Amino acid sequence: MFSIQQLFSKGDRFQELLEAAAKETRESVRLVIELMKSPRNTQNLDDLILARRKEKKISEQISNELVKTFITGLEREDIEALARGLYRIPKAAEKLAERLVMAGKHLDGIDFSKQADMMTKATEAIHDMVKQLRNMEDMEKLKTYNDRLQLVEAEADKYMNELLRDLYGGKYDAIRAIVVRDVYELMEKVVDRCHDTGNVVMHIVLKNS
Repeated sequence: MFSIQQLFSKGDRFQELLEAAAKETRESVRLVIELMKSPRNTQNLDDLILARRKEKKISEQISNELVKTFITGLEREDIEALARGLYRIPKAAEKLAERLVMAGKHLDGIDFSKQADMMTKATEAIHDMVKQLRNMEDMEKLKTYNDRLQLVEAEADKYMNELLRDLYGGKYDAIRAIVVRDVYELMEKVVDRCHDTGNVVMHIVLKNS
């Protein structure tokens, strides 16, 4: 079995691709947050779709490399699982962006800054965790990133319950309440996808430690 320090060599192609995927994941969420600020700016949606295509291409590259490579630092199924987890985050972000554009005026005046902050923290943690696979000597740093991610996910769940109480309490009219709830749930899904991916990273590390 490979030691943790040997999981990825400095120039390992899979590590490079996974880091690139994590970077595009973070960029996708950054762009959807920009769209939250200006939902009528279609350029933000176009940029997000482009970032999503880049991440999809990286995911396809990983699959192709696995077909051609017989020896990998990590088990093949672990690389596939991590690539799949990273792929699902910008996919969720794109769905959120589409809903924001469709919702239009129904979202006027609603403050999404707290959700934006949670999504940012979650994707930053994932980006840092994937990069940390290159050098696993500092296990405490990885645990710190994962603890941060777990905290954000717990806060997102708690905040979602508070928001739902407001909705069910009659804060908005029926149509607006439905639209707002759908957007809330899609924002929470972005954080949940990050949480799932973080679990994959920790599973990989624990299995190879």
